[in-house]
Amino acid sequence: MIEFIHKIPILTTMLSVAFFIILYKRWEEKGRPSYLLWWTLGVLCYGLGTLTESIVGIFGWSEPVFKAWYILGALLGGFPLAQGSVYLIFSNKTATVMMVCVVTIIIVTSVLVILSPVDYSLVEPTRLTGKVLEWKKVRLITPFVNIYAFVFLVGGASYSAYRYSKDKIYKNRFWGNMLIALGGLLPGIGGSFTKFGYTEVLYVTELMGIILIYYGYQTMRSDKTLSVYEVQKVKESQAN
Repeated sequence: MIEFIHKIPILTTMLSVAFFIILYKRWEEKGRPSYLLWWTLGVLCYGLGTLTESIVGIFGWSEPVFKAWYILGALLGGFPLAQGSVYLIFSNKTATVMMVCVVTIIIVTSVLVILSPVDYSLVEPTRLTGKVLEWKKVRLITPFVNIYAFVFLVGGASYSAYRYSKDKIYKNRFWGNMLIALGGLLPGIGGSFTKFGYTEVLYVTELMGIILIYYGYQTMRSDKTLSVYEVQKVKESQAN
């Protein structure tokens, strides 16, 4: 029997769609900066990942949906959101080199996931887990992408919060980054439970994660001061 908890991704998907629209409009308003593009793509991938979970929660397990879930969740996961922070923190040249390296790994691994046979004896009707892939070594690649996402999404937001904590005028930016750091951490915690077959934990942490990231973003938007990164870029342009 499909339990209520398997319907949670439906709500997460709806919230992600609404957040995606907000970010897309903001990206257009700001002149299409790279960091906002990647944040927008990140929320889109987040929503597509939970959409696959929603489909399984409604219609049950299928191989195409499972493999889409694995690529969108285990591989992409928080990468686009993290890459947005990379473009914000580093120069465009450095961020682009880093992006190309990680995207190459994701593309190669995605192909391997698509080609991998599935062990149907391990399939559960309402539960998604990577253990059903017969090419087990494919799963050894995903931690590298996840570590990158963790360092630059959670670590990047934490580092920004630290920088903003030095001045009280940045109070909203400080708390906004703290919320984003926590929101980015939760799906990673939930994802670790899927390795042991507890995918339901991921559904809950994904919902909490997108809510916290949204409120973190809106908290920073409410701050009318220039971000430390905008100030830094203004100084660099003046120096050149």
